[in-house]
Amino acid sequence: MRTGIATVCLSGTLKEKMQACAIAGFDGIEIFEQDLVTSSLSPEDVRKMAADLGLGLDLYQPFRDFDGVTPDLLKANLKRAEAKFKLMARLGMDTILVCSNVATATIDDDQLRAEQLSELAGLAGDHGVKVAYEALAWGKYVNDYEHAYRLVEMVDHPNLGTCLDSFHILSRDWDTAPIEDINAEKIFFVQVADAPKLSMDVLSWSRHYRVFPGEGQFELAKFMGHVVRAGYTGPVSLEVFNDVFRQSDVERTAVDAMRSLIWLEEQSAKWLASSPASGSAGAQQNSRRRYPMELATLPKVNEPAGFNFAEVKADDTAQLEKLLGQLGFEFEGRHRTKDVQLWTMGQARVIINEQAASHTEPAIAALGFDVDSPVIASARAQQLKAPVVARKVQADEEVFQGISAPDSTEIFLCQGNPDGTAAWTQEFGEGLEHPRARQSAVIDHVNLAQPWQHFDEAVLFYTSALALEPQPFAEVPSPSGLVRSQVMETSNGAVRLVLNLAPAQQAEKARKTYQEHIAFAVDDLVATARSARDRGLEFLQIPANYYEDLDARFDLESGFLDTLQELNLLYDRDANGEFLHFYTATVGSVFFEMVERRGNYNGYGAPNAPVRHAVQYDSLHRA
Repeated sequence: MRTGIATVCLSGTLKEKMQACAIAGFDGIEIFEQDLVTSSLSPEDVRKMAADLGLGLDLYQPFRDFDGVTPDLLKANLKRAEAKFKLMARLGMDTILVCSNVATATIDDDQLRAEQLSELAGLAGDHGVKVAYEALAWGKYVNDYEHAYRLVEMVDHPNLGTCLDSFHILSRDWDTAPIEDINAEKIFFVQVADAPKLSMDVLSWSRHYRVFPGEGQFELAKFMGHVVRAGYTGPVSLEVFNDVFRQSDVERTAVDAMRSLIWLEEQSAKWLASSPASGSAGAQQNSRRRYPMELATLPKVNEPAGFNFAEVKADDTAQLEKLLGQLGFEFEGRHRTKDVQLWTMGQARVIINEQAASHTEPAIAALGFDVDSPVIASARAQQLKAPVVARKVQADEEVFQGISAPDSTEIFLCQGNPDGTAAWTQEFGEGLEHPRARQSAVIDHVNLAQPWQHFDEAVLFYTSALALEPQPFAEVPSPSGLVRSQVMETSNGAVRLVLNLAPAQQAEKARKTYQEHIAFAVDDLVATARSARDRGLEFLQIPANYYEDLDARFDLESGFLDTLQELNLLYDRDANGEFLHFYTATVGSVFFEMVERRGNYNGYGAPNAPVRHAVQYDSLHRA
């Protein structure tokens, strides 16, 4: 699949955008007209730079408001078009995007539109240019891709074809199956963009909320599957208008964009393999049928089986050690060659890392996941543009396959054992001489704060590289504003990762003012809380008002309610079960949560989140 991206997707100058696209590995680019108009580079400079970078110049866009106009306006439009065709010759480009008219069309007549498009196609042919006619979702008279294609057929000129844009099609819920009936030679270009499902006018939705494939909710694999079956072989190019991307680091955004196309290519191949083709070929031939566009796939991996460990980095570890001890974790000793500690409770393992941690307040630094084959999983992640994280090891030590997440959290892919143990723990020693009776526990979930400019990137990263499934996101009120919360999890809930986007005013100091936490699941939370209290644990203090409200909502047995309030426990219940949990005070930017899931409760106590946010906010500002 030939990959492309429109320069409008990225921040910076045209030169910076082109360099970033080349670094990310794109085959070609669309030049957005404004990027060229505002550039100090001449068209000849752009052409040479693209050649030097190995980038194709695939599309010049957009040419707006051409069709359905009066004769005098048509004459002016043709003059404007000829100027662009001459400019494209200087750039060495041969395809231009022409959008269906939004602003100047006054005549709703397909025959007239076809005649005017025929004149444009003839002029384009004189200059060696192909016109890709696109139906904008908000076009005045033409807003449906099938309508646009009918006009192309009416004109029947070799220099006029159509452009299929996933946003304009999927935002209007148009059926994508008819794409397969389009003559592939008349599909001159394909643009893709994802988006969250929103209830708003389609123009505003398009201009501000498009995202890269895998970061929204559109059925892009299905869209691309129909495009492939149609026989299309040209570029598949990203066209994303997004307020965040235009403010983010250009190279990082380009890499994120490339990752999204790699992911889309794989998902489209899966869709083709699993969805019967229409027509005479049928389902029997579907799995072995080949199409002109070949879709690459990635090494296949299963979803993680569970958390292997969580790592907190800190300069001064005394408070962390005290907190873990009060919770009931056991100190298993220090690593024999590294300045790190291991603390465990059942199968929950926490590493305290003091290496290169000068002046570092406690913060979550790394997560380990149990996977079937760490080497294959790492190879997949690297093909998805994940940066490699390497750690020095001695000859007789476990070698972790590491990659870096968008928020710089290090992700390690570990070889888990069926019994939940980890071989690398043998590298630690001289811990507690008389350990307490071991308690059953696992890492239930981890909550990570995400920088505002990398939130969507993080969703795609964990979806594509770790096979976690994004759940519907929620917005939680806090004293600083709404916190967007995105759950990523495995199908069986063995791995739950919660990505939180802090309110805008906290963005620059998200890890300091919007804390992160690690949650541990135990069998008996009340007993755990009592033992922790006896060891002097400082609980997050829950207001009495909360328990009055809790009683009103759930009509709990009075003794149970008294226990919850006595121990600062929070409670939630749904049709599937119950959820008990408590929080510790925050150390640096980290706090811990202990939870107990009863029945088949699968949530996170979302109704209690505003209480936690408010108490932490008050505690932070008192400090």
